[in-house]
Amino acid sequence: MKRVLITIIFFSLLILVWAALTGDLSAFGLELSLWSPYVLPPPSTVGHYLIDNTVNGKIPLSMLITLRRLLVGYVIGLALGVPLGMLAARFRCVNDTLGMLALGLQALPSVCWVPLACIWFGQTEAALLFVVIMGTLWSVLLSTQNGMKNVPPIYARAARTMGSSPLHTLVFVTLPASAPFVVSGMKQGWAFAWRSLMAAEIYVSVVSGFGIGQYLHYGRELQRMYQVIGIMFIIIAVGLLADKILFSPVESWLHRRWGTDKD
Repeated sequence: MKRVLITIIFFSLLILVWAALTGDLSAFGLELSLWSPYVLPPPSTVGHYLIDNTVNGKIPLSMLITLRRLLVGYVIGLALGVPLGMLAARFRCVNDTLGMLALGLQALPSVCWVPLACIWFGQTEAALLFVVIMGTLWSVLLSTQNGMKNVPPIYARAARTMGSSPLHTLVFVTLPASAPFVVSGMKQGWAFAWRSLMAAEIYVSVVSGFGIGQYLHYGRELQRMYQVIGIMFIIIAVGLLADKILFSPVESWLHRRWGTDKD
């Protein structure tokens, strides 16, 4: 409760400073309008934009479109990344080839995939999906590989002693033992996928759906800073909620279950 209270007070103070610097507190005698509303709009303008476009359904609809793209690309990235990471951990030749490729491509900024996706797939949903998959795949692959390498070898030896085949040991012993590391990689992959999709939606305009990233792009084009900042808040909120609701509880439970937590 104390931590929540400290967090609320901190962000409330930030909003108050923002309001004071943009003239939103002039009714209270604080005339500190240092920036034009076209440069930094006051919190009230941003709040009105978010409320109005939530009530009329524009923001919820664009969020559904964006989250659908994110989930499809993320699931495909997981389906490819986990098995490939297992292979890279198991076979030296895969580690020296695919593992090295993944290490290099993970360092590539997500926005770098957008021009390639546009050339290959055009202004289509496939281009957006490709960028999300590329944002997810490599981090999941590397985290799975590193997690399986950190599993104590005695687990596999004990399984083989009891008659477990190499494939059975890999799937039912080594992979579950590396689950905390894999989930951490899944969380990292989600963050990369989310950033990748925002970059893709800014540059790729498709008629099949108007995503939240496109609102950010057109806010810049129309010089609506209140729209840009409002959409940025939504992007941040989605990232925080995904971490706090989906990944952090599972990650903490797995670390407690496997005895790898710091407490």
